[in-house]
Amino acid sequence: MSDIPHFPLAAVVGADDLKLALCLTAIDPKIGGVLIEGPRGMAKSTLARGLADLLASGQFVTLPLGATEERLVGTLDLDAALGEGRAQFSPGVLAKADGGVLYVDEVNLLADHLVDLLLDVAASGVNLVERDGISHRHASRFVLIGTMNPEEGELRPQLLDRFGLNVALSGHTAPAERGQIIRRRLDFDADPMAFCAQWVTQQEALKQRCERARLLLPSIPLDDQALAQITERCFAAAVDGLRADLVWLRAARAHAAWRGAGSIITEDIDAVAEFALRHRRRNPAPPAPQQNPASNGTPPPQQQDDQTGGQGNWGEMPAQAMPVGARREVPSWPKKP
Repeated sequence: MSDIPHFPLAAVVGADDLKLALCLTAIDPKIGGVLIEGPRGMAKSTLARGLADLLASGQFVTLPLGATEERLVGTLDLDAALGEGRAQFSPGVLAKADGGVLYVDEVNLLADHLVDLLLDVAASGVNLVERDGISHRHASRFVLIGTMNPEEGELRPQLLDRFGLNVALSGHTAPAERGQIIRRRLDFDADPMAFCAQWVTQQEALKQRCERARLLLPSIPLDDQALAQITERCFAAAVDGLRADLVWLRAARAHAAWRGAGSIITEDIDAVAEFALRHRRRNPAPPAPQQNPASNGTPPPQQQDDQTGGQGNWGEMPAQAMPVGARREVPSWPKKP
């Protein structure tokens, strides 16, 4: 393993929707992972790798686009099986990813036979390798993170639905933010260790927030009131199957835990609605329910220059109705001290 650290998630400029989705997945891996869409050069891989720091295991395994079936599932040594009376298994990517993150870059270009294998294991949590009457099975439960550029082709519907959440990155970035992104990247490339040291406080605070949310999560009920709101909105969106309802409910509970709350409220449901529906919706989404006027739905402030060092209060702003296709603003990410 390389001694060079990867770019800390807390230091990434913008992409607040995606960072929130990754944090929710770290809080509850049962959400089912995240599909990240966007044009080239949007740091999709950098963001995906940042998830490993937030998981309890910290394991991050990449499936190369040109991987063979044996690289994915592992191999059995038949000579050892015949000579020693036991199957000798050489683990593949699925074994190494157990308990961590399985990352697939350009997942829409993955070969169909690998997609089929990935779907089977993602659904069952078990990888079974068979060869000439000899078999070996092992647990393989992982958070699936995929990135893709929609201009390069679509993703098979079966695999698309397997991703719990879906976030699209916009390629249109304001000049000030672009400059900030480039400056941080140059600073990191010049001295990765020093750069990470500058962000260690913010990164540690982010990890601790996710850990506190993980501990709180089991105490937050998946209540019938929240489920009723979600099922009605899934029905209105004409989604296929029931995975959207389940993912949405789990993500809303994770968002409540992220806020440090003890129950799911409409704010949590609205905050993750687009993540759960974007890749499953068949009908345009109706506006989210209007909140009580007393809640004062003032939009969160724009991301400030790097002076405050604050962590931001995701999920603590009042929910707002959004027109179809509107970009949801969220409070800013931790700032550089």
